[in-house]
Amino acid sequence: MNAMTASADSTVETAQVRRSPRFGAFMALGALLGVVVSLVLTFVFDGTDEKSPFTGFAYSQAQVFGFVALLCVPLGIALVGLLAVLLDRTVGRRTRDVRVTHERVRGDAATDTEPEA
Repeated sequence: MNAMTASADSTVETAQVRRSPRFGAFMALGALLGVVVSLVLTFVFDGTDEKSPFTGFAYSQAQVFGFVALLCVPLGIALVGLLAVLLDRTVGRRTRDVRVTHERVRGDAATDTEPEA
């Protein structure tokens, strides 16, 4: 019968914990905000009936929405991402110290054989 001999080392250390915003959630919110702003700009300013003075084409509302969304979505992501960075800087200053127990268990590698039947 092979018994695994193990030795355990345990130390108590101090670690600093701080809160930080979830950047992915903030950027998704910025993209959603950009889509909403582009929807509002598309349907409030209805200038799609006339031809464009620059290209000579008449664009549909879906095309205008796409063009406006190409500008508003990255702008929304950038602005809300900047807000997340500012929140990270202000909230990140407040840290608290916690005590953590660090345990390390070492087993004897020579006894790692197949179990007896």
